[in-house]
Amino acid sequence: MQENIVKKVCKELGITQKELAERLGVSADTISNWAKGKTKTPKWALELFRLMKLESEIKEKNQKLDEIINIAKSLKSE
Repeated sequence: MQENIVKKVCKELGITQKELAERLGVSADTISNWAKGKTKTPKWALELFRLMKLESEIKEKNQKLDEIINIAKSLKSE
């Protein structure tokens, strides 16, 4: 069975299908149809999914970097 990309993206990003629809500027029904396999997920949406995941990973890494910087600053001031 093929992996459901819509459900995977929502899970990875911690968002609902409705939120995904809002981010992509499509209706919730469109996302539902993609998730159910009623209509094929277009290439542009697959690329946006990839970019959204990449953005999420970058934000996570930036947060970790900020934590490291704050620790370094606190050690420097001691």
